[in-house]
Amino acid sequence: MSATTKNLSTWRALNAALHDILADTPEAFVIGEDITTWGTGGGIYGVTRKLGDVFGHDRVLNTPISEEVLISAVGAAAARGTRPILEIMYSDFSFLGFDGIINQAAKARYMFGGQFEVPLVIRTNGGSGIGKAAQHSQSLETLFAHIPGLEVAVPATPGDAYGLLRHAVTTNNPTIFLEHKNMYYDKGQVDFQPVPFGQARVAREGSDVTIVATQQLFIRSLAAAERLAEDNISVEVIDPRTLFPFDMETVYASVRKTGRLVVAHEAVRDYGWGGEFVANVVEDTWDALHAAPVRLGAARTPIPYAEELEAAVVPSVEDVVAAVRRVVGPARTHGETGHVELAELGRTS
Repeated sequence: MSATTKNLSTWRALNAALHDILADTPEAFVIGEDITTWGTGGGIYGVTRKLGDVFGHDRVLNTPISEEVLISAVGAAAARGTRPILEIMYSDFSFLGFDGIINQAAKARYMFGGQFEVPLVIRTNGGSGIGKAAQHSQSLETLFAHIPGLEVAVPATPGDAYGLLRHAVTTNNPTIFLEHKNMYYDKGQVDFQPVPFGQARVAREGSDVTIVATQQLFIRSLAAAERLAEDNISVEVIDPRTLFPFDMETVYASVRKTGRLVVAHEAVRDYGWGGEFVANVVEDTWDALHAAPVRLGAARTPIPYAEELEAAVVPSVEDVVAAVRRVVGPARTHGETGHVELAELGRTS
């Protein structure tokens, strides 16, 4: 693969990353259900397209339908010195193999005193937007980020999809690599360079409010920032890119500048990863805050099948705009300048 920057869709960026990994890493192999079949010849979203033709079916393997067996098998293979990349068709199906992920892969390095590592990557997808209903549309990133021993990547752009996956295969910890099923056909620039974990990206600079958002809500936050700019509200948008390790220093620096924070994710708001970011900001940058942080997340309900209902339970661009207006308060909403004090929002310091 040439190092020249290209404009690619997310699925093609991931395909390029897998191609480069297999070419550069002899101990790597790709495995999963229907990854060399289906309509595109590369799984249900085309990510593994033609890999088997190039690298052979001893390194790109179709499997029976049994997530529990697959996850346990690749965990053991990783512990024996290989670097498996397992595709789970939908993140919802990973529940079938949680023992292999949480009790085995995530804990093995600790329980055996570092005698072996588990350099395993589990690629899967989550999120709503294409009518896959309650058992195929969950956003489970917080569950994985909560587990010691796991690293969790949540790419939002084709460039990060390529770069984070290239890095994921080099880490010696098990990695949950969560793609978004409604973003596989989004296009963006890819420079074919690894992206280290734990380095958030400031995608848009601003001075009034900081938004930290992932994947589909990251894209909606950028759209909200454009809309709010028309009212002279300057929004800084940060994509954490990985939820563990997570980069709080970039968030702290932004909040010290803006004094305000909104976190936005597609996962259910209750007990979501956004609460962790808010708690850290409140604990460590309290004196910089001019208003109480605001969290956005999905309603506490399974994702509906009907298009209108699906859209209703996940935060929209309008919801992000409303959250920013809430945190800036009435003075800035009406175009005036200056900070809004905590007391103006019914809260005292």
